[in-house]
Amino acid sequence: MSHPQSFDVIIIGTGAGGGTLAQHLAPSGKRILLVERGDYVPREKDNWDSRSVNLEGKYQTKEVWKDSQGKDLHPHTNYWVGGNTKFYGAALFRLRKEDFGELRHHGGVSPAWPITYEELEPYYTRAERLYHVHGERGEDPTDPPASAPFPHPAVSHEPRLQQLSEDFAGLGLKPFHTPLGIMLDEKRPHASRCIRCNTCDGFPCLVQAKSDAQVLGVDPALQHENVTLLTNAYVERLETSPSGREVTKVIVKHGGERLELSAAIVVVSCGAINSAALLLRSANDAHPQGLANRSGVVGRHYMGHVNSVLMAISLCPNPTVFQKSLSVNDFYFGSEDFPYPMGHISFVGKLDGEALKGGAPPLVPGFTLDLMARHSLDFWLTSEDLPDPENRVTLDRDGNIVLAYKPNNEEGHKRLVAKLQQLMKRQRACPIHGKECHQGLFARSLYVGQRIPLAGVAHQNGTIRFGRDPKTSALDVSCKAHDVDNLYVVDASFFPSSGAVNPGLTIMANALRVGDHLLARMT
Repeated sequence: MSHPQSFDVIIIGTGAGGGTLAQHLAPSGKRILLVERGDYVPREKDNWDSRSVNLEGKYQTKEVWKDSQGKDLHPHTNYWVGGNTKFYGAALFRLRKEDFGELRHHGGVSPAWPITYEELEPYYTRAERLYHVHGERGEDPTDPPASAPFPHPAVSHEPRLQQLSEDFAGLGLKPFHTPLGIMLDEKRPHASRCIRCNTCDGFPCLVQAKSDAQVLGVDPALQHENVTLLTNAYVERLETSPSGREVTKVIVKHGGERLELSAAIVVVSCGAINSAALLLRSANDAHPQGLANRSGVVGRHYMGHVNSVLMAISLCPNPTVFQKSLSVNDFYFGSEDFPYPMGHISFVGKLDGEALKGGAPPLVPGFTLDLMARHSLDFWLTSEDLPDPENRVTLDRDGNIVLAYKPNNEEGHKRLVAKLQQLMKRQRACPIHGKECHQGLFARSLYVGQRIPLAGVAHQNGTIRFGRDPKTSALDVSCKAHDVDNLYVVDASFFPSSGAVNPGLTIMANALRVGDHLLARMT
């Protein structure tokens, strides 16, 4: 390395947390090192090839984890500059205001956060601006109060989605435009960076028009001479002073070399699973259970949501190209016949036959996979899973990540699926096929072979929770480790509960909040 070995800040991981934090700290002039275990996603035609992305998993890690029975797990996660935001669907929701308080679910209690929605709200607004979020305030019946409008207008519905939105509204619901982080200008399509294609959700954006942490976080940060990026660099462990009160060395494996780096402040943002694994790998005499783990909660309370992909098949084709514009939250907190939270209904990117081959639903009579894909509406349903201390990340004797996860709070999700089924049966009569046009809902398996239960790890959170009591949390309200004075965590590890919307915007907003704290600390 040509740069010095000591820095003011080392940020480990470049995704929604680390990339956002780097962009925020960069103008300070402090010497900042970003450490990323991957490289830049290569810009190539395969970025937009469904077989390469969905069936072959070209860009997914080949790393193998273990489940609680010692069987192999093939995680659906991505190690690149920008982290998993390179492949996310760019749906950028705020948690609901109520999600910050204690909520009773059918399956138990979702705990309160140590901060309020009002404390995070200004940072949500800043994150929406930074990540070019498109939306319309006031449409979503559960939307929390906001201090500013969305920075960009809502993404318009294509005709089939517009028809469905009208059908839902006619049934008494309040469908709304999904808040999306894409660099789209519908008034000037000739000048728009986003071309509104069908390869957004789950694909890297070849034209760099998706609001990801590389394009809007890391790359702008690197325009400052004080910021350095080290790619293909795996952090093996963090070492501390003999007292254990400060991280003194970041041990990095890079190109066959072993680097020893140091910084006044070390920020971990590797994703909830890998961040917990790093702290556990860093156990020493002062921290025998793992770094910053006097409470014993590091690695525990893993959450990833209860998710389903459901295809609504119709006799009429669905010509929609960009499908992620519509959402429904009417059942987020329950309904008259089920007074417990159910969750969120939205869409995945338009599926095709190649995407279905990996986890095909049962074939509808007379339909091939390609034909099913051309005739489907492709829903994404999310419900909250609850923080169970036995759902956890550990390491086996060989240092492999072990993820133990038993699904919980599933009744609300079953009710949400049933609600969608009822809604689809009540669509307006098709002028060609009448009421027989709708053929039913079919679940698409998310993963091939032995995979992590339910949603995989796309929404991973909760393994290094923050709180005010050092006995029950690993981080304080500023996301600093209770036990280590210069260690912070800014990915979704800090979540005490998962809510039922995508965690991305909350990670980004919190990174900005922690960034303000760090700037004040370093002055």
